[in-house]
Amino acid sequence: MDACPGLILRDVQPPLRLADFRLVAFDMDSTLIDIECVDEIADAVGRKAEVAAITEAAMRGEISDYQESLRRRLALLKGVPEAAIDAVYRERLQLNPGVETFVRACQAAGLKTLLVSGGFTRISDRIKARLGLDFARANVLEIADGALTGRLVPRPWGEIVDGAEKRRVLLEVCELLGISPAQAIAVGDGANDLPMMGVAGLSVAFHAKPAVRAQARVAVVEGGMDRLLALFEPPAAGAAAA
Repeated sequence: MDACPGLILRDVQPPLRLADFRLVAFDMDSTLIDIECVDEIADAVGRKAEVAAITEAAMRGEISDYQESLRRRLALLKGVPEAAIDAVYRERLQLNPGVETFVRACQAAGLKTLLVSGGFTRISDRIKARLGLDFARANVLEIADGALTGRLVPRPWGEIVDGAEKRRVLLEVCELLGISPAQAIAVGDGANDLPMMGVAGLSVAFHAKPAVRAQARVAVVEGGMDRLLALFEPPAAGAAAA
């Protein structure tokens, strides 16, 4: 542990080689970014406390049906002006500490990058572009007459990105890349991240809920996401990206 300050390790023996992995998958809200977007959007209509209570219970795993919990929260967003989503991105959202450093290190080592979120494409598309990520999947908010309807837009694969969909997307991208799930890293903080973390070769809980931290092979409990780099051998001087 002295070599990996701020980390709790379970069945992991550093140093690992980052280049031995080929994919890293990230949750978005409270993982890549420092807010829960649905909570902040709800603040536009004075419903943040009510929505945040449902979010917190869902992330702790106290609400077993994630899809139903999201539908309940979405219903409370009905009537929120479309512009409020953009204001949340501009005024309230920041990348979590160390995120950009860790993402860049993964990219330099040749890993593909995936964002898979129960949040919304109006935010996730911007985070994907900001970090230069390869793949992303999130929910699409339905908007009519410049305001949220309280529903999502159905997609060919379904309606809601929940834990099962996160797992399915990670496995789908692994198949697309021709790699084993054992060559994937999955990083998340909430109960809906556990299914994808469970199939990845390296599961990482980032400032996560206790139930998630207890099941992850690595937990970041202090500092930024760049603390994870302590697990890996430093790249050789002058090594080119794969």
